[in-house]
Amino acid sequence: MSLTADSPVHSPSTSGEDFAAFLDAELDSASDASPHPEEAEEEVVEEEEAENKGGDTDDYDLDSEKIKRRKVEILESSLDVEAMTSQEVEIQTSGASSDKDVCSHPGVIGGLCIRCGQKMDDESGVAFSYIHKNLRLANDEIARLRDKDLKNLLRKKKLYLVLDLDHTLLNSSRFLDLTVDEGYLKGSRDDLSDALKNSLYKLDYMHMMTKLRPFVHSFLKEASDLFEMYIYTMGERAYALQMAKLLDPEDVYFNSRVIAQGDCTQRHQKGLDIVLGQESAVLILDDTEAVWGKHKENLILMERYHFFASSCRQFGFGSKSLSERKTDESESEGALATVLRVLQQIHSTFFDTEHSASLVDRDVRQVLITVRKEVLKGCKVVFTRVFPTQFQGENHHLWKMAERLGAICSSEVDPSVTHVVSLDPGTEKSIWAVQEGKYLVHPRWIEAANYLWKKQPEESYPVSNPKNQ
Repeated sequence: MSLTADSPVHSPSTSGEDFAAFLDAELDSASDASPHPEEAEEEVVEEEEAENKGGDTDDYDLDSEKIKRRKVEILESSLDVEAMTSQEVEIQTSGASSDKDVCSHPGVIGGLCIRCGQKMDDESGVAFSYIHKNLRLANDEIARLRDKDLKNLLRKKKLYLVLDLDHTLLNSSRFLDLTVDEGYLKGSRDDLSDALKNSLYKLDYMHMMTKLRPFVHSFLKEASDLFEMYIYTMGERAYALQMAKLLDPEDVYFNSRVIAQGDCTQRHQKGLDIVLGQESAVLILDDTEAVWGKHKENLILMERYHFFASSCRQFGFGSKSLSERKTDESESEGALATVLRVLQQIHSTFFDTEHSASLVDRDVRQVLITVRKEVLKGCKVVFTRVFPTQFQGENHHLWKMAERLGAICSSEVDPSVTHVVSLDPGTEKSIWAVQEGKYLVHPRWIEAANYLWKKQPEESYPVSNPKNQ
């Protein structure tokens, strides 16, 4: 099928936007004309379930309508139609049509080149199915789109922000995993506190409950002024889209930028290869460092949000959860409020007019390193009884964390040491710290500084006898 023969682009009065819409419609019809039998059966089942369900629904429960795959019109960007006249679009398109070898085949949808319409059997490039079903983009086209989008974004004084879902922006639990102490959550909405009424959702058709993290709506609103935001989760797409609907009911923050497990190019790993943003302009918020093996320099590690008891059990915590204690994080001093202030500082530093480098040559990862090193600047730390005797201290995650926060770490005490980090007040170094008037702190002091981006009061992290810990 030729996508140019009957194209309205041959009319001088047709705009590039009309051509992009026409091309999108043609590609849709090509990819949707012969659905897989399995997909057709699933659609019939879903329609029958929707018809049979019926009944009134509580406004506390979310509508259980079928979650539809979103998409955006990347075609307009691929053809640069905003910057081209209709004649220029015609020259580019007709040229690709008359001489197929000229077309660089920037991308493929449903087996057809998005520019010239030629049938393509090559599976090279990177899949961007979260943008458009069956879309694959060539590496050169990805680079071109990233360069173009970065320039547009920088003109708006924005960067990119990739957001994890679970334990970062929200916490979910299956109904069957709720404890007796959490039974009140399943009761009448009228019996809940005002805070829970606005942040707790019963998703009956998914047999689960989701609690949004305090301050999340304010966070997204303010962050959207500074960043173009993506959701990136290791959850399934249906779950990801439902969570996006809770976080962004008006669809103003994310649009199609919702990446799920099936979009990842590496098993059990997240990567910026499927984010259409330059790595030098991307920040990541996630509670799990291990999944970002190639992009740790972009990562701001979040303290995990454990609202439900099942979440605490999953990570081995024996204490009662926030829900069981009928409490929650602080709106003004919680994790999201804290990290928003950090993001604002990084954004301000990146766009500082006194910076000598041009905007396109700046790297937000370097800004992140600089801002982070201010947290424990001026501290010299020695560890005792924190890791095994034969273990190389510089390889321990707490040692590395302290250095990233700007502290100097040492294996031996000397007059310049400011803090001794210990799990046992009876060690030689711990006793030395007390005698010399140095701070003796628990390892959680470093972890708290890492999550809160501020040196914490040492007296809040005392070292107790091991049997009392």
